[in-house]
Amino acid sequence: MLTIRTEQTSDYAKVYQVITEAFKTTEYSDGNEADLVEKLRKSSAFIPQLSLVALVDNRIVGHILFTKAYVGKTTVLALAPLSVLPQYQNQGIGQALIGEGHKIAQKLGYKYVVVLGHAQYYPKVGYISASKYGINPPFKISDENFMAICFDKTICQLNGTIKYDDAFNIC
Repeated sequence: MLTIRTEQTSDYAKVYQVITEAFKTTEYSDGNEADLVEKLRKSSAFIPQLSLVALVDNRIVGHILFTKAYVGKTTVLALAPLSVLPQYQNQGIGQALIGEGHKIAQKLGYKYVVVLGHAQYYPKVGYISASKYGINPPFKISDENFMAICFDKTICQLNGTIKYDDAFNIC
């Protein structure tokens, strides 16, 4: 049975292992995703309620992190990373983590989430090209891989470049 809950400090070591395993064979990985999560936890962008783990039979098999980013003066969320152990992939765990994260984000008052990710995966949960919301990446990337979702369809136009937390090491 799948359970999703907020990450606890006692989960950190296991989450590090899950992230490392999840990205070990990923085509578009720099291998630093687990270290990025550790840096983000110490940053002002970290929102503890939006660091979630997925458990199957009380074993952590997945993790998702949403952190603060900015487009102009608007606070948005950056989804990075989403990690599921390879043997648990393609079972809906990633989508369940995203869905729960979206629910919490909306309760906390956030309107937008931005993700740099797989063009065939994230549209399944409502993401579209971020450019359609006027959100530009801070680096050169394919429009189909830089995506966003807006929870409030009445205010969905931003105009600016996203500014990620310094932990992302994006100039």
